[in-house]
Amino acid sequence: MKQLEALAREAQSFSTPHAEAAPAMTEQPVRWLRKQAKPQAELLTANETEVARVMQICNACRYCEGFCAVFPAMTRRLEFGKADLNYLANLCHNCGACLHACQYAPPHEFAVNVPQAMARVRVQTYTDYAWPAALGALYKRNGLALSLATAGGLALFLVLAVLMAGGLFHAPMAGNFYAVFPHNTLALMFGVVFGFSVLALGVGVTRFWRNVSPGAASGAAVAEAAHDALRLRYLDGGHGKGCNNADDAFTLWRRRFHHFTFYGFMLCFAATCVATLYHYLLGQQAPYPLLSAPVLLGTAGGIGLLIGPAGLLWLNVKRHPEQGDAAQKPMDRGFIMLLFLTSATGLALLAGRDGSAMALLLAIHLGVVMALFLTLPYGKFAHGIYRSAALLKWSIEKRQPNKLQLGSD
Repeated sequence: MKQLEALAREAQSFSTPHAEAAPAMTEQPVRWLRKQAKPQAELLTANETEVARVMQICNACRYCEGFCAVFPAMTRRLEFGKADLNYLANLCHNCGACLHACQYAPPHEFAVNVPQAMARVRVQTYTDYAWPAALGALYKRNGLALSLATAGGLALFLVLAVLMAGGLFHAPMAGNFYAVFPHNTLALMFGVVFGFSVLALGVGVTRFWRNVSPGAASGAAVAEAAHDALRLRYLDGGHGKGCNNADDAFTLWRRRFHHFTFYGFMLCFAATCVATLYHYLLGQQAPYPLLSAPVLLGTAGGIGLLIGPAGLLWLNVKRHPEQGDAAQKPMDRGFIMLLFLTSATGLALLAGRDGSAMALLLAIHLGVVMALFLTLPYGKFAHGIYRSAALLKWSIEKRQPNKLQLGSD
């Protein structure tokens, strides 16, 4: 144990040398830099430097190697550059197991807090790789306000459009949405918004992927990464009992609420895809019967998107401040609220589609959905994309020879 603490202190001294005594001289490899290039240390932000310090200490300890993929990936490195830190931060699922198991966690003088340090770098990657960058920075600063303002503004615009076209209340239309907004108008609006979201997310994750230099992906690596992402494998705490949230007690509810949210979203997306096939291939236009595939899929997905976001919001409120980055809560809650409102307004529209307020309900629902898709590339949704990319890199990397060959590695 004394040898372990000595190694950890030496690792800490590399990142935070004390003013009273200069760090011991050690042999360092020569790093050739291009003309006018800055040293790597100058390129790291304060949050990235903190993760590098924590990883050096963890690399000397290795007690948490079995908890998640972060620690085996860490042991393949002796130094941590910017790309390494971004990769490890997105590989972290913030389950909290390492924080409560760590003998160097606060109040120890080393103050090792892996979940919090990783969370701060992870949200930084959403801004660093965002396209356009200005929108990423804006959402990072004002996530909740921006989400609700965008949803409210778009909904108000559509409500005014309905009002100018003939009024918010009308004779029952038997759920004919196209009598309010023509099909081509809806297809154009949401085609542009959806295309922008896909483009922005694609540009961001492509930048991330190129930066981490993963190597060639085999079929086995892709299958394993997809399996781990869909199961949310690393939200089990490494032991199957779940995450820590408000204290050191384990709970699987964070994993379950994530599953409700993810699969609810995918069912709603599937409902939209099936309805598109009905319209263009079968020539069947909305509204569809209650027992049709689009309505059944959308209803099941909507229920999932009520349960999942409500549960995640509850866990977010109860979460211990050391378990993550408190500064991210507005961004997290903005995304959660948009998901919940998307489902709530959609189910309300389904329930009232044969009534006189259908046009008003439709305008509100469409405004919320458009706001959700416009903010997808910059908020919490992006973490699912970047985390999946990090999982794929780990699946590729673990199949490659470990060049360090240290001890039992």
